[in-house]
Amino acid sequence: MTTPLRILVTGFGPFPGAPFNPTVPLVKRLAKLRRPALDGVTITTHIFDVAYATVDSELPQLLATHRPHALLMFGLAARTRWLRIETRTRNAMTTIWPDLDGARIHKGVIAGTADARAFGPHVFRLLRAARLTGIDARASRDAGSYLCNYLCWRAIEAADQQAGPRLAAFIHIPALKRDGSAAVPGGMTLAHLVDAGEAMLMEMVKAARQTGL
Repeated sequence: MTTPLRILVTGFGPFPGAPFNPTVPLVKRLAKLRRPALDGVTITTHIFDVAYATVDSELPQLLATHRPHALLMFGLAARTRWLRIETRTRNAMTTIWPDLDGARIHKGVIAGTADARAFGPHVFRLLRAARLTGIDARASRDAGSYLCNYLCWRAIEAADQQAGPRLAAFIHIPALKRDGSAAVPGGMTLAHLVDAGEAMLMEMVKAARQTGL
């Protein structure tokens, strides 16, 4: 009998410079998926405010409440025209840009002395799955130094704990118009991102099951 699987899918709300964050409609669309491969899979979604204190308080609460086996996170990379599958998180925080609460970081690192932490080889399976939908998807070694990178770090920290999720992954998506159309001529649409997101979600389910739940 297949073990029931729990997946937490997250996005971010708007932030200075991005009054519309397309991760919100993407996460909502993924939550509505009904596929035979998702039978026995509980998908929980959450949208974080773009604030360090929010991530620090809400991520542990979400993990404790829902106990997800896998964590699939999405963020906006407005200047990138392709899908970025992050392979690692850097121990870096911007001291220039405040978060949505106005908090400005005065030190440039998140924690400890490690330069970076890797998500693991499963992210390359997500990369292949996304590419098979025809979308331009590329591996990335730089998740930035803002909230997306910060969430990546905290998620990997959680995945390292015995009671934490078995797997975590972070995907940066390009900007969209509010109606889901491409922000630039010939660019990605919400439909493209939903197709790729579904493929990556399915691969995440497979990878999580193979961890020996």
